[in-house]
Amino acid sequence: LFFMLAQSCPARIHQRTTTSSSFYRKKGATSRARSRRSIPMSSSTETALDGLQLNESRFLSLLEKLIGESQFVQNTGVGTAFVPEEDRVVKHVLECLEPFTVENGGKLIVERKSYVPGRSNVIIRLPGKGSKEEQLSFVGSHLDVVPADPEAWNVDPFKLSIDGDKLYGRGTTDCLGHVALMTTLFTQLSEIDGFELNTSLSCVFIASEEANGPGIGVDGLVENGELDHCKAGPVVWVDCADSQPCIGTAGAITWDLKCEGHRFHSGLPHKGINAIELAMEATTKLQQEFYTKFPPCDLEKEYKFITSSTMKPTQIRCAPGGLNQIPPDATVSGDIRLTPFYEVDKVKSFLEKTVEDMNKKVGELPTRGPWSKFIIDDPKDPNGEKIVGKLSIEWGEHLLTGIACDLTSPAFTKMCDSIQEVKGKSEPYSLTGSLPLVHDLKSAGFDIQLIGFGLMSTYHADDEHCLMSDMKDAASILAKLIKKFH
Repeated sequence: LFFMLAQSCPARIHQRTTTSSSFYRKKGATSRARSRRSIPMSSSTETALDGLQLNESRFLSLLEKLIGESQFVQNTGVGTAFVPEEDRVVKHVLECLEPFTVENGGKLIVERKSYVPGRSNVIIRLPGKGSKEEQLSFVGSHLDVVPADPEAWNVDPFKLSIDGDKLYGRGTTDCLGHVALMTTLFTQLSEIDGFELNTSLSCVFIASEEANGPGIGVDGLVENGELDHCKAGPVVWVDCADSQPCIGTAGAITWDLKCEGHRFHSGLPHKGINAIELAMEATTKLQQEFYTKFPPCDLEKEYKFITSSTMKPTQIRCAPGGLNQIPPDATVSGDIRLTPFYEVDKVKSFLEKTVEDMNKKVGELPTRGPWSKFIIDDPKDPNGEKIVGKLSIEWGEHLLTGIACDLTSPAFTKMCDSIQEVKGKSEPYSLTGSLPLVHDLKSAGFDIQLIGFGLMSTYHADDEHCLMSDMKDAASILAKLIKKFH
């Protein structure tokens, strides 16, 4: 399907994006497209997709039920205070889908996949008339949410509140709003009289996106072959924001730089090794080396990243003690945001080598004033041994790899066209925020495209909300996208 669609819609980026043909058009795609024969969809299907409008009452009814369960699907990870029960959300989704399933005379094939009790994933299929290679999948809308503190909200986060165009509640933007949207859309497709499409459609709702839970969500589905059919065509990952294509995300790597000094009275600084000062100098050196080795690159401009790769400290802590004591140890922690044009493993190995080199020459690091030293005599050793400051770097559990979407994919072009038809403009963007899971899918051979219809400004925020008008537009955009996959 990738090559079959290239002829009918040559790749381009609308509005503010660059249009370098060598960058966005895959050589040979058009000639290969001609080798496949496509069967036109029925005029009634085409007309229905062109005119599809979101069933607002069905959408709001389901969304109200989902937000009502958001308190029970808060997620901070297995073994923590908040372990979600996604099945509470799945129950309402399945009830909404049930009248439209093949078992009840409808068109939808619905499957529930669980690898941990109470934490299901849902796969919805709407079969087409074409070959197995003709597939379009919508994946990524997840059934869990981040925690919400009711005291910090102006409305009840666990109840849908409507204020004009605004729909408030935890998960309205991320990501229960998308679950309600996609569920409603597939029910509406199923009830169109005479609906027939060559391309088979799939929609996958996943568990365990917001925090760790290996094998529970999309990784478990991939491992068990449940998404193999999706590889044949584009996968639209529905978990971004602002109703525009997100074409790039950054990797996220957390780090701890541990610094060992020597405690002593602050009135005699030459007899101690100040771990905070060592941490400051070592952090400066690490950042300098990082920005030299991984500078801004041209592809970041092509993909419209707002910033290039960054490494920065965000926290510092040291051993408890009095203000008149030289601290014996300190730890600086931070994160790295890495654009997808650099490899995570190479960054880690480079910084580990940099720390190793600093340890070998710790006495050559800059110091503060004439009495601050990182190597001192050991007064307890008669043989003249030295006390030497030491550095080590450790990596946190939070490690995500960025993604650069394939801009030559027909799915990308068709998504831009669909957005422009509804919104009047298409403005692809990239950001140095991070999305879990998508890099692994892309590495496994999936054509991943990113879109979402909530509000970036309220992601994970107090008083999270989305706009009803955006969700209505989303249904139209997705219907037009589906229409383009004849």
